[in-house]
Amino acid sequence: MKTKVLILGAGGAIARHVVGFLEKNKDIELTLFARNASQLTNDTGSSLIFEGDVLNQNDLDRAIKGQDIVYANLAGDVDKMATLISATMEKHGVKRLIFVTCLGVYDEVEGKFGEWNNRMIGSDLTRYSKATRIVEKSGLDYTIVRPSWLTDRDETDYETTQKGEPFRGTEVARKAVAAYIADVILHTEKDIKASVGVNKPGVYGDKPAFY
Repeated sequence: MKTKVLILGAGGAIARHVVGFLEKNKDIELTLFARNASQLTNDTGSSLIFEGDVLNQNDLDRAIKGQDIVYANLAGDVDKMATLISATMEKHGVKRLIFVTCLGVYDEVEGKFGEWNNRMIGSDLTRYSKATRIVEKSGLDYTIVRPSWLTDRDETDYETTQKGEPFRGTEVARKAVAAYIADVILHTEKDIKASVGVNKPGVYGDKPAFY
């Protein structure tokens, strides 16, 4: 039986890489959820397409019901989205959630890089921090993903840190974050009830090199 995976925010760059890693896997059935289906390219293979709004309860009910895994990669009112997604998953008995937030939600980025990161993310950090805590307090089998500053490099090299550990690297490729997420989807017991920082090994400093 195939594992049914719903991708919320499927038009985003990281999500598209995840689709690329998984779309040819015969054991995975993908449902791609986006506000505007035209965001989705024609190379999504046999993936199901769902156009809707994550903050619309009816849309979310129809998309989540019957799934095995929900992967959410969203922007905007992520705290409200986290509340609605968690409640809807619990209602439909879907337990496995992968939810992307950002670095700094625990004030885990130390030194000058931490100061720079807080200035740059600003008010968005508050929303991502709230979303992180909402997911952590849910009864779900969650993995929270906290990427570093993102690049479009064609590379998949990454290292991870766990909640309670200092966040290390200043940047990471979107494709590398997607490689980690795809690995979690394929190995569903990996990093359950964990909040995982993802960064490129060996790239440390006071801010990303591209700033």
